[in-house]
Amino acid sequence: MPSLRALQAAGHEIQLVITQPDRPGHRMKVTQPPVKTAALELGLQVAQPEKIRDPAVVEQLRALPRDLIVVVAYGQIIPRSILEIPRLGVVNVHASLLPRWRGAAPVAHAIMAGDEMTGVTIMRMDEQLDHGPVLATREVMTAADEDAAHLTGRLADIGAELLVQTLEQLERIQARAQDDSAATIAPRLKKEDGVLEWGMGAVEIDRRVRALQPWPGATLPTTRGRVKVIKGHIDGDRYVMDVVQVPGRKPAPAVQVLGDA
Repeated sequence: MPSLRALQAAGHEIQLVITQPDRPGHRMKVTQPPVKTAALELGLQVAQPEKIRDPAVVEQLRALPRDLIVVVAYGQIIPRSILEIPRLGVVNVHASLLPRWRGAAPVAHAIMAGDEMTGVTIMRMDEQLDHGPVLATREVMTAADEDAAHLTGRLADIGAELLVQTLEQLERIQARAQDDSAATIAPRLKKEDGVLEWGMGAVEIDRRVRALQPWPGATLPTTRGRVKVIKGHIDGDRYVMDVVQVPGRKPAPAVQVLGDA
């Protein structure tokens, strides 16, 4: 969403915004993606195909001016039939310093790995996963207590700024190939990733609690049963749960539940 607004503010002519279909959200109420909301506010045309490789979508893109396509956290592999359409290629904003953390969940995996530095990469896409040549990068220090939601927001703003700067000189940039031997993968998160145990130790628990916000969230066993940990901190060699959510209740301060490392 920051990238979309930044492109519009920079004077780029946006012909079409493609995002995911509206889907059931809280209490099964159908909710539109934030990108759609922003696009409509900006008066832009929106398409929401189930699959980007749908031939009708490809033809719709072919019928538009063909300078450039920008992809930001779209969640689907872009096929060759679309990669070949624009004159200047397809540019992607990725929330890591590629080739580290290629994949769907780079922010979460950076936090879980304890990376002190991450960042944003602007790359030209090819048919492989986050594999294309790099156009620009910007490094970002991660805060010791930062969760994935906060870091994602910071990187989104930084990525939007870097995207606009990159497009200003796109045809003059010498793209550089990624070092595939240094690549690491950040697969899509699963619900079971958030099922934590005290035996993991304080450091691992802390990283996972922060990395898995807001989804899938992290749970730990207590005398009251398994609770969702919203926030906590390390105290010596133990992990302290500061805010938890008991099933069926609103988040509330924890009663100083400590876990041994």
